[in-house]
Amino acid sequence: MSPSPADDGPRAVPTLRVGHVPGVTVSKWRRIWAERFPRLGLDVVAVDEADQHAALTGEVVDLCFVRLPLEDPGLHLIPLWTEQRVVVAPKDHPVAVFDAVTLADLADEDVLEGFAGDEALDLVAGGAGVVYLPQAVARAASRKDLVHRPVTDAAPTQIGLAWLRENPHEMIEEFVGIVRGRTANSSRSSQASAAAPEKKPPVTKPPKPRTAARSESAPGRTRGARRPGRGRGR
Repeated sequence: MSPSPADDGPRAVPTLRVGHVPGVTVSKWRRIWAERFPRLGLDVVAVDEADQHAALTGEVVDLCFVRLPLEDPGLHLIPLWTEQRVVVAPKDHPVAVFDAVTLADLADEDVLEGFAGDEALDLVAGGAGVVYLPQAVARAASRKDLVHRPVTDAAPTQIGLAWLRENPHEMIEEFVGIVRGRTANSSRSSQASAAAPEKKPPVTKPPKPRTAARSESAPGRTRGARRPGRGRGR
């Protein structure tokens, strides 16, 4: 979270910093956060996969959508979803004529390892070999000089949400709850309670006074009202 403002200075908006590796889109959860906690800020920080651990331990971000595996007993880690792995090759490569390939189809290819991002894509475009990437990353970095195809029997990659165990802040718990699908009604945040309109107790109306029922005249007899100034018969 962003540092608290000084007591004698302007009050800053408490802000949660959420990191994400390439291929992860945070817009859905950012929108829900803004709707549910309009008084709390949320900053989205792009983090390279190679820097995901350092971003957490160095407190550059409060939470991070990471690409597994990520081994650190000092982190809380929630696995979220898996990603199809694809092969990226030059656009004139033989894989371009197929809808999908297998590892056996690529057995004779030079697979580039230890490269990521634009550097890996530039090497592939230059004919140095092919590279395996998560499908979401390949789509986000789509280029006209490259093609990518699913590798049906390659082990999928996995995305998780990680944060420091020593940082059990309520804002972190709330964001984790949103990612897990917790509804607004089940939110544990005091901020959520404060933002909700206060319900007024129901107004109890006093009972109406009971009125005596009119007695009905006997059947066939109607007594009219006496006219003023008219006496009895002489």
